[in-house]
Amino acid sequence: MFRTVIRLSILIVPLILIGCERVKDVAKETDKHVEEKLTSKIDKSSKKSSELDKKDEISSKKSKKPAKTANITSGVPSFSDLVEILEPSVVNISTTNVIKQGGYPRGLPRSPFSQNDPFEEFFKRFFGDKPQGELRRQGLGSGFVISEDGYVVTNNHVVDRAEDIQVVIDNGKKYKAKVIGKDAKTDLALLKIDPDEKLNAVKLGDSDELKIGDWVIAIGNPFGLGYTVTAGIVSAKGRSLGLGTYDDFIQTDASLNPGNSGGPLFNLSGEVIGVNTAIVAGGQGIGFAIPTSIAKYIINQLKENGKVSRGWLGVLVQEVTPEIAESIGLDKPFGALVSDISPDSPAEKAGIKRGDVIIEFSGKKIEDVSDLTTLASTTPPGSEVNIVALEGDEKREYNLKLGELPDKDTQQTEEEAEEELGLSVKGITPRIADRLNLDMEEGVVITDVQRGSIAEESGLRKGDLILEINKKPIKTLKDYTDALSSVGDGKTALFLIQRGENTIYSAIRIEKDHGGDKEQ
Repeated sequence: MFRTVIRLSILIVPLILIGCERVKDVAKETDKHVEEKLTSKIDKSSKKSSELDKKDEISSKKSKKPAKTANITSGVPSFSDLVEILEPSVVNISTTNVIKQGGYPRGLPRSPFSQNDPFEEFFKRFFGDKPQGELRRQGLGSGFVISEDGYVVTNNHVVDRAEDIQVVIDNGKKYKAKVIGKDAKTDLALLKIDPDEKLNAVKLGDSDELKIGDWVIAIGNPFGLGYTVTAGIVSAKGRSLGLGTYDDFIQTDASLNPGNSGGPLFNLSGEVIGVNTAIVAGGQGIGFAIPTSIAKYIINQLKENGKVSRGWLGVLVQEVTPEIAESIGLDKPFGALVSDISPDSPAEKAGIKRGDVIIEFSGKKIEDVSDLTTLASTTPPGSEVNIVALEGDEKREYNLKLGELPDKDTQQTEEEAEEELGLSVKGITPRIADRLNLDMEEGVVITDVQRGSIAEESGLRKGDLILEINKKPIKTLKDYTDALSSVGDGKTALFLIQRGENTIYSAIRIEKDHGGDKEQ
């Protein structure tokens, strides 16, 4: 019996062992099967991935074109590579100017009565018994390099009246800048620094090729924060802000803030197509830039001559309103209506008449007044030009040689004289008299006083009538400009002002480079 059990045990043990080996074999076969399946999937996945990569590579090669814009990833533009190239061309500008404050102005013309001057007590009460103090004011702006040897473009208002100008390039080096020339009418200025290395210069592009909706990049120094990049699109072209005769701005939604003034507006080819210059107070996503179609000519003139010479037709023009268009038989309002012609001007010699509507200037269409004024002012004096005008239903052509716009325009027809004093004036017309509720139809009235300007510091206000300058009566704009011209640079002029029912004196230190013109 015992032997039988042992024999059975001997038989069972091998069976169990054999059974264990079988389980191991099945496990091995299962693992091998799973491994083969995984390997197969990985191989297939790798093969598909490789095929997709090849397809992407082929597709990329097929669609690859010469790069004119920034790289696009998933439909969203990235400007990083472009900014890396452009940033060294942009500079930060800091200025210091001195403002006279309070007290009795030094250099004020004194009365021959000397110590017995009956007006002495008046002047002491009006100005105080102390000489004027000085306030040093800091300013910030932006600019960009246009040549390796250190010519820099910025806005006129950034450096206007500055006694010290510092230009900071991208590596942090500071250089003292000299003003080569300024043009208040287009708000452009050209500076020169003497760097100890070659600078990265920008390329000026053609703003006429811009289209509404094109991407643009602004680089500048907003709020003194240093190099800041913003991007947006061209929102509009040919914007007029009422800032002067040569309003023709590019509007963009690229964020601009105080300190961006004078900085460049780039297209995606890395070319400057505008000079950032204005923002709307309280507005968001609205900025304005001077187009290079204007800036190029001004910059070249400033570099060559230190001032700007503008072409001159000798016509006074006005907008063609829908009512005027209807009255003269035009289907829609366009062109520039000639309202007056200067004697012995190029326009008069060519035969252009009052009432003509100028519709072309040297092959370029004139849609409105700003088109004509911009084209004429950015064409060198002496240039031969072709004018197409409508005289009633007839189209006439005139060939003439442009004259040079006079330095001063003293015609008394709503023409402002914007001064370094920080004020604007107009000759009084019936319309202005009615608007300002004046009981006179001749004279000169202050239409604007810039905040923080010499005029404001001296107490002048919008709506003041200028009766006298240094005891000379002021009845016309010519009287006004002649009176200021007779005051030496840095000297003080005594203004007699009528404000409401009262008359007051105001003494103002005169800085030269004043006068204005709007005729074309």
